[in-house]
Amino acid sequence: MTIHFIGAGPGAPDLLTLRGRDLIASCPVCLYAGSLVPEALLEHCPDGARIINTAPLSLDEIVAEMRAAHAAGHDVARLHSGDLSVWSAMGEQLRRLRELAIPYAITPGVPAFAAAAATLGQELTLPGVAQSLVLTRTPGRASAMPAGETLANFASSVTTLAIHLSIHNLSQVVAELLPHYGAECPVAIVWRASWPDERVVRGRLATVETLVDDALQRTALILVGPVLDCQDFQESRLYSVGYDRRFRPQSAESPFADCERVDKRSER
Repeated sequence: MTIHFIGAGPGAPDLLTLRGRDLIASCPVCLYAGSLVPEALLEHCPDGARIINTAPLSLDEIVAEMRAAHAAGHDVARLHSGDLSVWSAMGEQLRRLRELAIPYAITPGVPAFAAAAATLGQELTLPGVAQSLVLTRTPGRASAMPAGETLANFASSVTTLAIHLSIHNLSQVVAELLPHYGAECPVAIVWRASWPDERVVRGRLATVETLVDDALQRTALILVGPVLDCQDFQESRLYSVGYDRRFRPQSAESPFADCERVDKRSER
């Protein structure tokens, strides 16, 4: 039997992947992080499923539920918010499962930064402005930051930052970024991206603290960088007229001309 770790997405129930939905529907046991995963997703569980909110449980208690399900021959749907690759606390669960020789599989989910960018109607990488996106956070009670992973170090690139789990440290964020991005750098804060009560605050680095109230806590994502209000950027060459590429060679001498002929033959 298998423990299926499933990225439940940022909040909107219909942002769950089809694979995730089908796995939930096939598992007689579901462990979900009730503090962040919407209960609407539990509607996909089969009738009679054992459904456990892991928010009040310790790691030992969570693993004990997995062991019990495995011993009974039951697959488990383990739901975490967003995507499992970052800040999911999945790593320590996987380590325990490997020690116990219990099989597991991972199904990715829509990450919070992608949902926030969609809410803003924004591409986070623009040609000539930013071609990198840094996902980071500030230190918290649950996890310290390794040496070298400071906002100042990441800010030296002046690229787009997606700062998670840090709205409570907004003053620190502003102080560390101001020397690199400047007072007029645009900032967007998206609280509970894709949820019905989602909120967005847009401002400038020097004044954003004055725009945020106490209601914006925990699940607010801070986005910083010139891309957030840049309209004067160059277009990607990908679709430009005259750009030589595999799917649109510009001449018989193009190194991609033979590829096009092979592609056309394969379509017959």
